[in-house]
Amino acid sequence: MLRLLSISSKSISNSLRKSSSISSCSFTHLETHLCNPTNSPISSNSSGIPSNQFNSINPAKTPDGYSFSHRFDRNFSSFGSKIGFCKVSSSGYWLNCANLRTCERNGSGVLRVQGSVSGMRSFSSESDRESMEYDVVIVGAGPAGLSAAIRLKQMCIEKGVDLSVCVVEKGAEVGAHILSGNVFEPRALDELLPQWKQEEAPISVPVSSDKFWFLTKKRAFSLPCPFDNKGNYVISLSQLVRWMGTKAEELGVEIYPGFAASEILYDAKDTVIGIATNDMGVAKDGSKKEIFQRGVELKGISLSLTHTHTYSTMTLIGRCKHTRRIMLLAEGCRGSISEKIMKKYNLREKRHAQHQTYALGIKEVWEIEEDKHHPGSVIHTLGWPLDQKTYGGSFLYHLQDRQIAIGLVVALNYQNPFLNPYEEFQKLKHHPAIKPLLEGGSVLQYGARTLNEGGFQSIPYPVFPGGAIIGCSAGFLNVPKIKGTHTAMKSGMLAAEATFGVLQEGLNLETYWDALQNSWIWEELYRARNYRPAFEHGLIPGLAISGLEHYILKGRSPFTLKHGIPDHEATKVARLCSPIQYPKPDGVLSFDVPTSLHRSNTNHEHDQPAHLRLRDPKIPEQVNLPDYAGPESRYCPARVYEYNPDEKSQLKLQINAQNCLHCKACDIKDPKQNIEWTVPEGGGGPGYSIM
Repeated sequence: MLRLLSISSKSISNSLRKSSSISSCSFTHLETHLCNPTNSPISSNSSGIPSNQFNSINPAKTPDGYSFSHRFDRNFSSFGSKIGFCKVSSSGYWLNCANLRTCERNGSGVLRVQGSVSGMRSFSSESDRESMEYDVVIVGAGPAGLSAAIRLKQMCIEKGVDLSVCVVEKGAEVGAHILSGNVFEPRALDELLPQWKQEEAPISVPVSSDKFWFLTKKRAFSLPCPFDNKGNYVISLSQLVRWMGTKAEELGVEIYPGFAASEILYDAKDTVIGIATNDMGVAKDGSKKEIFQRGVELKGISLSLTHTHTYSTMTLIGRCKHTRRIMLLAEGCRGSISEKIMKKYNLREKRHAQHQTYALGIKEVWEIEEDKHHPGSVIHTLGWPLDQKTYGGSFLYHLQDRQIAIGLVVALNYQNPFLNPYEEFQKLKHHPAIKPLLEGGSVLQYGARTLNEGGFQSIPYPVFPGGAIIGCSAGFLNVPKIKGTHTAMKSGMLAAEATFGVLQEGLNLETYWDALQNSWIWEELYRARNYRPAFEHGLIPGLAISGLEHYILKGRSPFTLKHGIPDHEATKVARLCSPIQYPKPDGVLSFDVPTSLHRSNTNHEHDQPAHLRLRDPKIPEQVNLPDYAGPESRYCPARVYEYNPDEKSQLKLQINAQNCLHCKACDIKDPKQNIEWTVPEGGGGPGYSIM
């Protein structure tokens, strides 16, 4: 079975030229027969790699020209030969022959290697899963994960060392699961890649105007704009991370799209040592199909070289400075592995943080008529179509090429179980101030994703035994700015610097936590801490308190407001609320869910176990339906959950898991927390390209 692995020909070449696993291991002696078992002369190709050790590597590019995808046989027993490692022994260790800088043959025909060999990568099949070992494994190829990977490799270049860095991504390609507004603040990118303008980053539309409206059903009232978007850009975040992926690979990062991290691996001391990807080719009934392939374990380097070790015919004598393994979790909002880690190690309690609060963002990208298009125009709104007890608002950004991004963000602590965020978004597009802009245009893409709104009060302690949580998995969104990409990127950079210190200088990963508290992320989120909880009391009190915070106190309040109850507890029972009647879609400005879903390019293998699991299968019919009128059929923006009559005319919950946009709303909003979102087969889900 072929899988799409994110290793470009360039990054493969880099990994062959460089050492790639355990850092700074200095050896005085290495003996092996296996680099040349026949004792024949060793010839090299243009890269200096022994040509009798490696198979040829064919470059591959995606249709859009990005060279970060390559197809390999998913049988990892042959994977080493494909990327340039020759097998050393039955124990599974692989030696990167490209690192053998100085070789000489002694009298008995044994190769003697002098100098520094910085590493080995282990491909083990001792368990029922193949395993690959890296210095650093990063889960999630979003802004935070890629920033961490890039910064790690930059520091390797600066310090003249090398670390092997792997990024796994559940989307079919980098950027496929990335959705955001997005008005981009380049502060972190300026620090990470200062020459981004010269390197053709997809950032070309500066903000040209900035408006803030309060909407009623028929009118739009201009308010003083609290946003300072001067110097910011209107972008597609999925396009930006795709570009960042190429930059990471140019530095030698290995990126594996289409691999979903489904399991956390621990050692005997309960320290995280890696992740495992889920199995492929499992049928819906749990049986193994003909194409079944076991998942792969990705672990941190664990080889200890403080004494003499003999592996079959290879003997290593030397000392390795550090053999720590680091896992960085950059899954985005409500990451499934990150949530498990936070609960296992009580990371919120460790910092006395509050629960996280969330919102659901629903977005479309349109192509509109030329005379209506104003590149860089930015509009944010409050008010209609949401009621005054529900926090949220809309955005409308003019991109390039006659494209605009329009969306609605609805806080998930809304009370009325009859509220349907998708239908509220359809209503928004018919507002008299918005409708004329869209008329004559067409929708190019649709998607949805949850976002963190807890801010400063909800940041967990981000360090756990064996790794750290970065980006939106931890929750660094600045709510009043409506921006989190720059803070996510910066957190990844800080975590990378701390990781480098652990692996090369023997420092503690807690330096990441110290760096966070001394960074501009902390200052920014602290000043913004009271805006979101101010709206717990409704729209008007929220506007008053946030206005006081912004214009008078400027974030220096002597108090810190607290969030209300968790989002799922905020849902009232149906008998206390009024049903909401939504108009039928007209097929011009508003659309039904199947039409929108088609525009998201969402696809899952139908014959696989459902990745949306009910902890108690009786709760939907016995609690959610009679008490809350079946809210899962409304809060999901992809019609994953439907109540249909059975043969006895009794309503039963049907889960259409193949529709899932991976937005995570169900994992957050279900009143009894009965739905667990888990990863499906890698490569499934939406296929965003301009979101």
